[in-house]
Amino acid sequence: MDATLPAATDPDGPDWQALLRLRDGGAVPPASPLRDLFLPVLLPSGRPDGCMVLGRLAQTLDGRIATASGSSQWIGGRGDILHTHRLRALCDAVVIGAGTVRHDNPRLTTREVPGPSPARIVLDTNRRLGTDYGLFAAGGPPTLLVCAEDAAGDDTHGAAEVLRAPRAAIGGLDIAALLPILAARGLRRLFVEGGGLTVSRFLAAGCLDRLHVTVAPVLLGSGIPAFTLPEAARIADGLRFEWQVHPLGQDVLFDIALHRARPAVCT
Repeated sequence: MDATLPAATDPDGPDWQALLRLRDGGAVPPASPLRDLFLPVLLPSGRPDGCMVLGRLAQTLDGRIATASGSSQWIGGRGDILHTHRLRALCDAVVIGAGTVRHDNPRLTTREVPGPSPARIVLDTNRRLGTDYGLFAAGGPPTLLVCAEDAAGDDTHGAAEVLRAPRAAIGGLDIAALLPILAARGLRRLFVEGGGLTVSRFLAAGCLDRLHVTVAPVLLGSGIPAFTLPEAARIADGLRFEWQVHPLGQDVLFDIALHRARPAVCT
Protein backbone atom coordinates (compact mmCIF):
# COMPACT_ATOMS: atom_id res chain seq x y z
CA MET A 1 0.00 0.00 0.00
CA ASP A 2 1.08 3.59 -0.57
CA ALA A 3 1.96 5.87 2.31
CA THR A 4 -1.01 7.57 3.96
CA LEU A 5 -2.64 9.87 1.43
CA PRO A 6 -2.36 13.63 1.96
CA ALA A 7 -6.17 13.52 1.82
CA ALA A 8 -6.00 12.08 5.32
CA THR A 9 -3.81 14.81 6.78
CA ASP A 10 -3.50 17.92 4.61
CA PRO A 11 -6.71 19.58 3.39
CA ASP A 12 -4.95 22.31 1.34
CA GLY A 13 -1.56 21.17 0.02
CA PRO A 14 -0.11 22.01 -3.41
CA ASP A 15 -1.16 18.65 -4.90
CA TRP A 16 -4.77 19.41 -4.00
CA GLN A 17 -4.59 22.91 -5.45
CA ALA A 18 -3.27 21.41 -8.71
CA LEU A 19 -6.29 19.08 -8.85
CA LEU A 20 -8.67 21.99 -8.36
CA ARG A 21 -7.01 23.76 -11.31
CA LEU A 22 -7.39 20.59 -13.38
CA ARG A 23 -11.07 20.49 -12.42
CA ASP A 24 -11.45 23.94 -13.97
CA GLY A 25 -9.66 23.02 -17.19
CA GLY A 26 -6.02 23.31 -16.17
CA ALA A 27 -3.15 21.03 -17.09
CA VAL A 28 -2.75 17.53 -15.68
CA PRO A 29 -0.34 17.89 -12.73
CA PRO A 30 2.74 15.73 -12.15
CA ALA A 31 2.25 12.30 -10.61
CA SER A 32 1.56 12.14 -6.88
CA PRO A 33 -0.49 9.79 -4.67
CA LEU A 34 -3.30 12.32 -4.54
CA ARG A 35 -3.30 12.94 -8.29
CA ASP A 36 -3.20 9.24 -9.11
CA LEU A 37 -6.22 8.59 -6.89
CA PHE A 38 -8.40 11.44 -8.17
CA LEU A 39 -7.30 11.72 -11.81
CA PRO A 40 -9.85 9.11 -13.04
CA VAL A 41 -12.60 11.32 -11.60
CA LEU A 42 -11.45 14.30 -13.67
CA LEU A 43 -10.67 12.68 -17.02
CA PRO A 44 -13.31 12.92 -19.80
CA SER A 45 -15.95 10.23 -19.46
CA GLY A 46 -16.06 8.77 -22.95
CA ARG A 47 -19.45 7.24 -22.13
CA PRO A 48 -22.40 7.76 -24.52
CA ASP A 49 -24.35 9.43 -21.70
CA GLY A 50 -21.45 11.82 -21.04
CA CYS A 51 -21.20 10.99 -17.33
CA MET A 52 -18.47 9.77 -15.00
CA VAL A 53 -20.19 8.19 -12.01
CA LEU A 54 -18.39 7.34 -8.78
CA GLY A 55 -20.07 5.53 -5.89
CA ARG A 56 -18.85 5.91 -2.33
CA LEU A 57 -19.44 4.09 0.96
CA ALA A 58 -17.76 3.95 4.36
CA GLN A 59 -18.26 0.65 6.17
CA THR A 60 -17.13 -1.31 9.19
CA LEU A 61 -14.83 -4.31 8.83
CA ASP A 62 -17.92 -6.55 8.89
CA GLY A 63 -19.60 -4.66 6.04
CA ARG A 64 -22.06 -2.42 7.91
CA ILE A 65 -22.70 1.21 6.97
CA ALA A 66 -24.95 2.01 9.94
CA THR A 67 -26.51 0.50 13.01
CA ALA A 68 -29.96 -1.08 12.73
CA SER A 69 -31.47 2.25 13.83
CA GLY A 70 -29.67 4.11 11.02
CA SER A 71 -26.87 5.75 13.03
CA SER A 72 -23.79 6.14 10.79
CA GLN A 73 -21.82 9.11 12.13
CA TRP A 74 -18.99 8.57 12.06
CA ILE A 75 -17.83 5.17 10.83
CA GLY A 76 -14.74 6.60 9.15
CA GLY A 77 -12.16 8.84 10.77
CA ARG A 78 -10.90 12.29 9.91
CA GLY A 79 -9.17 11.09 6.74
CA ASP A 80 -12.39 9.59 5.43
CA ILE A 81 -14.27 12.84 6.05
CA LEU A 82 -11.64 14.84 4.15
CA HIS A 83 -11.69 12.30 1.32
CA THR A 84 -15.47 12.60 1.00
CA HIS A 85 -15.31 16.40 0.92
CA ARG A 86 -12.58 16.26 -1.73
CA LEU A 87 -14.79 14.10 -3.94
CA ARG A 88 -17.59 16.61 -3.53
CA ALA A 89 -15.28 19.44 -4.59
CA LEU A 90 -14.15 17.62 -7.74
CA CYS A 91 -17.63 16.61 -8.93
CA ASP A 92 -20.44 18.58 -10.52
CA ALA A 93 -23.11 17.02 -8.32
CA VAL A 94 -23.44 14.76 -5.29
CA VAL A 95 -26.28 12.22 -5.35
CA ILE A 96 -28.03 10.77 -2.31
CA GLY A 97 -31.21 8.82 -1.67
CA ALA A 98 -34.24 9.87 0.34
CA GLY A 99 -33.26 7.59 3.24
CA THR A 100 -29.97 9.42 3.73
CA VAL A 101 -31.79 12.73 3.83
CA ARG A 102 -34.25 11.35 6.36
CA HIS A 103 -31.61 9.88 8.69
CA ASP A 104 -28.78 12.42 8.39
CA ASN A 105 -30.28 15.71 7.11
CA PRO A 106 -26.88 16.40 5.45
CA ARG A 107 -25.52 19.63 4.00
CA LEU A 108 -23.30 18.04 1.30
CA THR A 109 -20.92 21.01 1.15
CA THR A 110 -17.12 21.19 0.99
CA ARG A 111 -16.70 22.92 4.34
CA GLU A 112 -13.70 20.71 5.29
CA VAL A 113 -11.56 21.43 2.20
CA PRO A 114 -10.98 24.26 -0.29
CA GLY A 115 -13.05 23.88 -3.44
CA PRO A 116 -16.55 24.49 -4.78
CA SER A 117 -19.58 22.80 -3.27
CA PRO A 118 -21.44 20.65 -5.82
CA ALA A 119 -25.07 20.72 -6.80
CA ARG A 120 -27.12 18.38 -4.59
CA ILE A 121 -29.34 15.69 -6.17
CA VAL A 122 -31.88 13.87 -4.01
CA LEU A 123 -33.50 10.73 -5.43
CA ASP A 124 -37.01 10.40 -4.01
CA THR A 125 -38.98 8.24 -6.44
CA ASN A 126 -42.44 8.76 -4.93
CA ARG A 127 -41.73 12.21 -3.47
CA ARG A 128 -42.30 11.27 0.15
CA LEU A 129 -39.83 13.67 1.77
CA GLY A 130 -41.14 16.84 3.37
CA THR A 131 -39.66 20.26 2.71
CA ASP A 132 -38.27 20.73 6.23
CA TYR A 133 -34.77 19.39 5.46
CA GLY A 134 -31.77 21.66 5.03
CA LEU A 135 -31.19 20.62 1.42
CA PHE A 136 -34.55 22.11 0.46
CA ALA A 137 -33.99 25.46 2.19
CA ALA A 138 -33.00 28.65 0.39
CA GLY A 139 -29.30 29.47 0.24
CA GLY A 140 -26.36 27.18 -0.36
CA PRO A 141 -25.69 25.13 -3.50
CA PRO A 142 -28.66 24.33 -5.75
CA THR A 143 -30.67 21.18 -5.06
CA LEU A 144 -32.58 18.97 -7.49
CA LEU A 145 -35.26 16.62 -6.20
CA VAL A 146 -35.55 13.77 -8.70
CA CYS A 147 -38.84 11.87 -8.62
CA ALA A 148 -40.76 9.61 -10.98
CA GLU A 149 -42.56 11.12 -13.94
CA ASP A 150 -45.93 10.14 -12.49
CA ALA A 151 -45.27 11.43 -8.95
CA ALA A 152 -47.72 14.11 -7.87
CA GLY A 153 -46.67 17.62 -6.85
CA ASP A 154 -45.42 20.96 -8.12
CA ASP A 155 -42.20 21.75 -9.97
CA THR A 156 -40.52 22.98 -6.81
CA HIS A 157 -39.94 21.36 -3.44
CA GLY A 158 -39.14 24.05 -0.94
CA ALA A 159 -36.29 25.92 -2.65
CA ALA A 160 -35.32 22.85 -4.71
CA GLU A 161 -36.20 22.31 -8.35
CA VAL A 162 -38.10 19.10 -9.14
CA LEU A 163 -36.76 16.95 -11.97
CA ARG A 164 -38.83 14.04 -13.25
CA ALA A 165 -37.33 10.82 -14.61
CA PRO A 166 -38.68 7.46 -15.82
CA ARG A 167 -39.33 4.65 -13.36
CA ALA A 168 -37.31 1.45 -13.51
CA ALA A 169 -39.16 -1.72 -14.41
CA ILE A 170 -38.42 -3.27 -10.99
CA GLY A 171 -38.97 -0.21 -8.81
CA GLY A 172 -37.13 3.01 -8.14
CA LEU A 173 -35.89 5.33 -10.86
CA ASP A 174 -34.41 4.29 -14.19
CA ILE A 175 -30.80 5.24 -13.43
CA ALA A 176 -29.55 4.69 -16.98
CA ALA A 177 -32.26 7.05 -18.31
CA LEU A 178 -31.49 9.64 -15.63
CA LEU A 179 -27.78 10.04 -16.49
CA PRO A 180 -28.21 11.76 -19.90
CA ILE A 181 -30.87 14.02 -18.38
CA LEU A 182 -28.33 15.19 -15.81
CA ALA A 183 -25.56 15.46 -18.41
CA ALA A 184 -27.76 17.76 -20.49
CA ARG A 185 -27.78 20.10 -17.48
CA GLY A 186 -23.99 20.11 -17.29
CA LEU A 187 -23.93 17.64 -14.38
CA ARG A 188 -21.51 15.06 -15.77
CA ARG A 189 -19.19 14.21 -12.88
CA LEU A 190 -21.53 12.52 -10.42
CA PHE A 191 -20.61 11.46 -6.90
CA VAL A 192 -23.11 8.94 -5.52
CA GLU A 193 -22.47 9.39 -1.81
CA GLY A 194 -25.15 7.15 -0.38
CA GLY A 195 -26.79 5.49 1.16
CA GLY A 196 -26.12 1.86 0.55
CA LEU A 197 -29.41 1.25 -1.25
CA THR A 198 -28.79 4.13 -3.66
CA VAL A 199 -25.22 3.03 -4.43
CA SER A 200 -26.50 -0.53 -4.88
CA ARG A 201 -29.12 0.63 -7.40
CA PHE A 202 -26.45 2.39 -9.47
CA LEU A 203 -24.31 -0.75 -9.28
CA ALA A 204 -27.19 -3.05 -10.24
CA ALA A 205 -28.02 -0.82 -13.20
CA GLY A 206 -24.44 -0.98 -14.49
CA CYS A 207 -24.02 2.77 -13.99
CA LEU A 208 -20.90 3.01 -11.80
CA ASP A 209 -17.59 3.80 -13.43
CA ARG A 210 -15.74 3.71 -10.15
CA LEU A 211 -16.33 2.80 -6.51
CA HIS A 212 -14.55 4.11 -3.42
CA VAL A 213 -15.08 2.04 -0.28
CA THR A 214 -13.53 3.03 3.04
CA VAL A 215 -13.20 0.25 5.60
CA ALA A 216 -12.87 1.41 9.19
CA PRO A 217 -11.41 -0.65 12.06
CA VAL A 218 -14.84 -1.19 13.64
CA LEU A 219 -16.90 -4.33 14.26
CA LEU A 220 -20.65 -4.00 14.82
CA GLY A 221 -21.97 -7.53 14.33
CA SER A 222 -25.32 -6.14 13.21
CA GLY A 223 -26.75 -3.21 11.32
CA ILE A 224 -27.41 -2.09 7.75
CA PRO A 225 -25.31 -3.87 5.08
CA ALA A 226 -23.19 -1.85 2.67
CA PHE A 227 -24.74 -3.38 -0.46
CA THR A 228 -28.23 -4.68 -1.19
CA LEU A 229 -28.44 -6.82 -4.33
CA PRO A 230 -30.47 -9.84 -5.47
CA GLU A 231 -29.53 -13.08 -3.73
CA ALA A 232 -26.58 -14.90 -5.30
CA ALA A 233 -26.77 -18.69 -5.53
CA ARG A 234 -23.09 -19.13 -6.44
CA ILE A 235 -19.89 -17.20 -5.81
CA ALA A 236 -19.61 -16.87 -9.58
CA ASP A 237 -22.80 -14.78 -9.54
CA GLY A 238 -20.93 -12.01 -7.76
CA LEU A 239 -18.77 -9.33 -9.36
CA ARG A 240 -14.99 -9.67 -9.20
CA PHE A 241 -12.75 -6.68 -9.85
CA GLU A 242 -9.29 -5.24 -9.38
CA TRP A 243 -8.60 -2.56 -6.81
CA GLN A 244 -5.97 -0.19 -5.53
CA VAL A 245 -5.57 0.05 -1.76
CA HIS A 246 -4.64 3.27 0.06
CA PRO A 247 -4.16 3.95 3.78
CA LEU A 248 -6.45 6.79 4.82
CA GLY A 249 -5.37 7.65 8.34
CA GLN A 250 -6.52 4.70 10.46
CA ASP A 251 -8.92 3.58 7.72
CA VAL A 252 -8.25 1.80 4.43
CA LEU A 253 -9.58 3.09 1.11
CA PHE A 254 -10.32 0.69 -1.76
CA ASP A 255 -10.36 2.39 -5.17
CA ILE A 256 -12.24 0.11 -7.58
CA ALA A 257 -12.53 0.59 -11.34
CA LEU A 258 -15.89 -0.93 -12.25
CA HIS A 259 -16.21 0.36 -15.84
CA ARG A 260 -20.01 0.09 -15.60
CA ALA A 261 -19.87 -3.66 -14.90
CA ARG A 262 -22.92 -5.31 -13.31
CA PRO A 263 -23.06 -8.27 -10.94
CA ALA A 264 -24.30 -11.41 -12.70
CA VAL A 265 -27.33 -11.52 -10.39
CA CYS A 266 -28.43 -8.16 -11.83
CA THR A 267 -28.22 -9.05 -15.51
